[in-house]
Amino acid sequence: MRPITPTDLAPPFARYSHGVEVPAGHRWLRSSGQLAVDSAGKTPEGARAQAMLIFRNLDVILAGAGMARTNVVHLSAYVTDRAHMAGYMAARDEWLADITVLPSSTLMIVSGFTRPEFVVEIELWAAAE
Repeated sequence: MRPITPTDLAPPFARYSHGVEVPAGHRWLRSSGQLAVDSAGKTPEGARAQAMLIFRNLDVILAGAGMARTNVVHLSAYVTDRAHMAGYMAARDEWLADITVLPSSTLMIVSGFTRPEFVVEIELWAAAE
């Protein structure tokens, strides 16, 4: 995979690529939007804690497809308030800390999710040979 970050564009605002090129012949994985629920059905408080749990859950989904973080080509995240952006971004940057080809990324502020305690939702696209 090859990051696409043209020099005639403003640099990305954070740790992501403007685009990611995936060669022909790769398998694709598309996750559903993941909310912060652990195996006991509990949801932590705060955007960072929720995002960290969601990223752990996404690791499990990736592993189920025989993939890893290095296969992620796009992240879409949704937060319920601008105040939650920093917590989400801190967790995302930690999750991507060792990744050299950064995925493309979308972050949106939405009015809410199915339960009021949820403040972050994340989905991904991944590709592997």
